[in-house]
Amino acid sequence: MAPAPSCASHATNCDNKSMDPNRPHSHLDIMFRSRILLLLTVALPLQACVVGPDYAPPAPAALGVPGNYSTPAPVGQPADLTAWWTSFNDPLLTSIVDRARAGNLDIAQAVARLRQAHESLVQSRADLLPSVSGSAGYNRSLFDNVGARDNFSVGANVAYQADLFGGVKRGIEASRATYQGSGFDLATVQTSIEAEAARNYILARQAQSNLAIARGSLGLQDDNLEISGFRVQAGLVSSLDVEQSRAQRAQTAATIPSLEQNYQSAVNRLGVLTGQAPGALKAELEATAPIPKGPDSVAVGIPADTLRQRPDVRAAERQLAAATAQIGVTEAQLYPALNITGNIGTAASSIGSLASIVTGGLFAGLTQLIFDAGRTRSRVRAQEAAAEGALANYKQVVLTSLEDVENALTALQAAKKRQVQFAIALDASNNSAILSRSQYRAGLTDITTLNTNESALLSAQNGLSNAKADQAQAIVQLYLALGGGWDSSTVPQAPQAPTP
Repeated sequence: MAPAPSCASHATNCDNKSMDPNRPHSHLDIMFRSRILLLLTVALPLQACVVGPDYAPPAPAALGVPGNYSTPAPVGQPADLTAWWTSFNDPLLTSIVDRARAGNLDIAQAVARLRQAHESLVQSRADLLPSVSGSAGYNRSLFDNVGARDNFSVGANVAYQADLFGGVKRGIEASRATYQGSGFDLATVQTSIEAEAARNYILARQAQSNLAIARGSLGLQDDNLEISGFRVQAGLVSSLDVEQSRAQRAQTAATIPSLEQNYQSAVNRLGVLTGQAPGALKAELEATAPIPKGPDSVAVGIPADTLRQRPDVRAAERQLAAATAQIGVTEAQLYPALNITGNIGTAASSIGSLASIVTGGLFAGLTQLIFDAGRTRSRVRAQEAAAEGALANYKQVVLTSLEDVENALTALQAAKKRQVQFAIALDASNNSAILSRSQYRAGLTDITTLNTNESALLSAQNGLSNAKADQAQAIVQLYLALGGGWDSSTVPQAPQAPTP
């Protein structure tokens, strides 16, 4: 190897005007390679040092996770929750949820955020490699004595910062955790939209059921009003019976507009959830159908299963990992930084002679923070505080997820018990109403008794309908609390960017 020429400062600028471009190993080639190899030999071992804490996920015991749920629940391994809405055996419900998964705009925004996080990871990885830029130029000069002269130039520049203390690696670690967290955020949005679509479908069917009950009761009260009118004309009773019948009918009729409003709101919401206009699904839902009935029981497993299944819990864990890695990113700024830059270029009066004159330069500079009034160390402490906050948030999300499961189990049990009692009440109220109606026609009872029994029947019918809807809603709530609606065995990945 030829000895390197002496150069001012840290930079090395070398010209070789007699360089033969056809020679396989020129003096400049050897010198350039030797300098780069020397710098890499020194820099690469130093890059094995990574500052900042190494992240390890907290154990479930450290998060306050119990071994079992306090609310009684069916034992056994949880079933596949990926497409839980199909367990209701309602084709239209399944179709609407599937359309919401495909067309919902909240999900589309979450997908865009996931793609953005992926590009941030790509940018972080690029910091490990040098950046190279090239240039080319041409100009033509005119002289009075010698005429025109052409000038061609070609050059390249290289810049590289050695990751001596792992700041870049920690940045990649943080970007990777953020990217994975964005994937779990997407899954969280998907599961929420699926549950919201199912809930609004149940609300629509509940409103239809209550409307049918109200209209049926209104028909009976029309008959009662007509009968009381006949009895008044016959002089058997006073006009008080007619007025009480009118009041009873009006109160029932007043509930119908509210029920119609509830139905319309649920239908409008379903349209928007599927990424369409509010009334887009009105024709499909117009035909009355029963309130969907889910499975009688859902095995929930143990709390640790929920932590693995819930996407929001896994997103919070990835946020903690990213915050921990950011400590190393900030701490690396306290240590020396090695920057390497190089350039090579050539200029000639013709393209064929561009390789005849080649110039190049190599610069290596080491910088070290000496004094900044404690600003950088304060940033490290601030990032440590951020990591502590992320840990507290992770614990909070874990405990909230367990609370959601407990509440859903309680709501499901309560709805089942209410449904049993309302079924008994409906049977008794129906018998009482039939007897009262027959006795009133025969003149054996008064209008007040009839109206009381008719009101009890209407209340029992609505109570049973609402209890059925509450049971279906509780099942949806339980599936959502368990983290159903996505494939928990994978980490969601950013889709391919759409073609413009």
